[in-house]
Amino acid sequence: MISPGPVTRDLLTTYDEVCSRILARLDGLTDAEYLWEPVPSCMTLRASADGTGMFRADPRPARDVVPAPFTTIAWRIWHIGADCLRGYGRFFEDDSEGEDRHLWPGTATAGIRMLADDALQFRARVASLGDDGLLRPMGPRAGAYGHESYLLLALHALDEVAHHGAELGVLRDLYLHGDSSGQATNPDEADATTRRPPTS
Repeated sequence: MISPGPVTRDLLTTYDEVCSRILARLDGLTDAEYLWEPVPSCMTLRASADGTGMFRADPRPARDVVPAPFTTIAWRIWHIGADCLRGYGRFFEDDSEGEDRHLWPGTATAGIRMLADDALQFRARVASLGDDGLLRPMGPRAGAYGHESYLLLALHALDEVAHHGAELGVLRDLYLHGDSSGQATNPDEADATTRRPPTS
């Protein structure tokens, strides 16, 4: 059993807090919110043609595309889970090669569950290193990043989870407070707590 050490302990404590905050923020997410497209031509998940019932995430755009396409909540959840946290498995010895990470559930409940699973799996990989392993270079399997430490990878993952998690919160707020499908647009139908006082 590897002793976690203070670096691993503090890193994982912060990671746990960030992940818990995101999952709490997604509590009660509906399928309508999950796939809501607030602007035209959003990057999203689309039903897969392979008959599995899974959806496929739109591929990421080239870095030189400005502005970057807007994304749905579903796409952003996929990006945090499979594209980032699961994708970083390639830097560890237990990586599953050949896996199609673009496949993702088309419902909110299943998508959130898979995000939580990917977060736990990445956490376990980091925890297994201990402080000594975190400070070790990743080596040849990391290609151009081989000279970088596992600590830097873990901090990058923490940054991805934190800032994309904040985006999820904003998207939920836009859906709940904006003119989205299924939301009340008639002032007489709006909840009294969200009505603005009449102007004179």
